[in-house]
Amino acid sequence: MFKFLNLQPELFALDINDSSVKVVKLEKRKKNFFLASYNELRIAPNIVRGGVILQQEVLVKIIRGALEGVKGKKIATKHVVLSLPEEKSFSQIIQMPRMTEQELKKAVPFEAENYIPLPIDSVYLDFQVINAHQEVTDSAHLDILVNAMPKYIVDSYVACAKAAGLVPCVLEIESQSIARALVENGQAQKPVALIDVGKDNTSFIIFSGSAPRFTTSVPFSSKQLTVAIEGALHVTSQKAEELKVKNGLVSKKGKENKEAILAMTPLLEDFALKIKKYIGFYHGHSSHDYFPSDDDIEKIILCGGGANLKGLAEFLSTALHIPVGLGDPFINIIPCNKGERCPIIYQKALSYTTAFGLALRAAANQEDQLND
Repeated sequence: MFKFLNLQPELFALDINDSSVKVVKLEKRKKNFFLASYNELRIAPNIVRGGVILQQEVLVKIIRGALEGVKGKKIATKHVVLSLPEEKSFSQIIQMPRMTEQELKKAVPFEAENYIPLPIDSVYLDFQVINAHQEVTDSAHLDILVNAMPKYIVDSYVACAKAAGLVPCVLEIESQSIARALVENGQAQKPVALIDVGKDNTSFIIFSGSAPRFTTSVPFSSKQLTVAIEGALHVTSQKAEELKVKNGLVSKKGKENKEAILAMTPLLEDFALKIKKYIGFYHGHSSHDYFPSDDDIEKIILCGGGANLKGLAEFLSTALHIPVGLGDPFINIIPCNKGERCPIIYQKALSYTTAFGLALRAAANQEDQLND
């Protein structure tokens, strides 16, 4: 996590990806976080591509539009927690001897050079000590989660936010936000896999203890399924999307539906194989004595708009022999007061997972400042 200010007032979340801009603000009432403000605007292709901002002026207008059209309470603050693209990040858990925080600040960059495939002076580096489980608290080593992001990426997101009249206070890689949104109270005694299936890309995260232990971007997206249907059935993109959303992998009635499923199946089978490979890689690199757990993955949690594909959870569960289910984006927040109609339906909320996680960080950051 990259902090740009030490003291900040109220914060809201700004989630930017290749296909949309989302804003979310939470309010704390007693011990619970409530959804106060939210909005989403779609982004046309090639404004942001692969996490790289290509058209800053256009994106700035979209950000301003998202704030002007916000649903719920107006967002008055300009201070923001901003997402950084997972596909441009480098995350690694490294082993370090026990030492003070000041010593770690000097030592971690030198050790991180062995793992980050870019010159250390070309990235912003952030790290956190991961709490060890009780059985390894007497270890002579520390688990350090290192996050790195190319400076040109971070600088471009900061510049874009500033051009929109905002003050970036905290920048966070998507995987951390996703985990915060989906893992209840931020703790998992056994490893769980989190898969964020987006329109343009997919993030894969293994979370154990109190932090992500493995993250990667998967070359798979919901858009690829639409394109496959479009090509196989020779229909428009809109029609292909309708077939995908309406029937998914469930309805096999009618020739058109069967052909749509056949078109998607090879991509989904390859997706499952990649997930299996990543899980195998995790197990092969998590057996050190200082690692919190090398248990099997307890379950897989799906999120993102692409997770709404009917039958996807069942397909992956059968292929991987691991329980798979949809995540609960409201597990750590309350979307509405009791008896009120929820402003965001569950299916739509899945696409807000990163934004909700960012908003939780924003609310917690404000609380930390009040408690200091």
